[in-house]
Amino acid sequence: MQNPQLTDDGELKHLLSIEGLPKRILNQILDTAESFVGVAEREVKKVPLLRGKTVCNLFFENSTRTRTTFEIAAKRLSADVITLNVSTSSQSKGETILDTIDNLTAMHADMFVVRHAQSGAAHMIAKHVAPHISVINAGDGSHAHPTQGLLDVFTIRKYKPDMHNLRVAIVGDVLHSRVARSEIHALTTLGVPEVRVIAPKTLLPQDVEKLGVHVYHDMNEGLKDVDVVMMLRLQNERMTSAMLPSAQEYFKTYGLTAEKLAEAKHDAIVMHPGPMNRGVEIDSAVADGTQSVILPQVTYGIAVRMAVMSILAGN
Repeated sequence: MQNPQLTDDGELKHLLSIEGLPKRILNQILDTAESFVGVAEREVKKVPLLRGKTVCNLFFENSTRTRTTFEIAAKRLSADVITLNVSTSSQSKGETILDTIDNLTAMHADMFVVRHAQSGAAHMIAKHVAPHISVINAGDGSHAHPTQGLLDVFTIRKYKPDMHNLRVAIVGDVLHSRVARSEIHALTTLGVPEVRVIAPKTLLPQDVEKLGVHVYHDMNEGLKDVDVVMMLRLQNERMTSAMLPSAQEYFKTYGLTAEKLAEAKHDAIVMHPGPMNRGVEIDSAVADGTQSVILPQVTYGIAVRMAVMSILAGN
């Protein structure tokens, strides 16, 4: 069956999920992002690739970091940007998502960046829009967050270029994390030989092994000799019942401290997609330490989002 994210000749049409995308497309995005990293260093931080195009940021769910980096990315590509504060828009007056999309399309929008609490919202919009419009999923429910997954693997590639020789550990609330799912699909597609997930049983999806990961419940054992440690935020807002005894107890067992990090390779990098809960998932000494690449992740996020938008605009 034709992947709804690809054109008939196999080029990127929408970015809805990493799952199902060929390695060639992922490498195209990462290589294109590499060419945009230097734009931030210029005096004039702009390239004309999206001049005359209108990008609509539709955030039905709050997110300062993702929304801001998408906005900066679009502006650096010289696009006109509309960011809709949906909580105070027509949505709150009862207008459906697709009515909102139709109205913005009538105003000649060319690209929609969509974040929504419901899994599948971006897919529904992609099916609905006119053929010349592209849709980027900026996070839907617990399903996918493809640009975050891509910026994370871009960061890994920057610090650990030999992707075929890596051990990556993803630690924490995998069950509710759309980032973890996108991350796992990206890493396995790009040929990373060993991806581990470390979490209590209550925070792992059923049959998580089917994603091609090794499961650990013990932090010290799971971090042994890894090259990359990716910490995940505890998503309390998505937890329907008490899945953990307490934040303090969680930190004691699964929080990343210098002592636990010592189990990983001496040059292992520490990542976090943010926002961080210091003292819950990660100790401040580690978050601000020499092995942390948490702030470069944010910087590279702009280049990766520029890459996705420029590729979509060109197809």
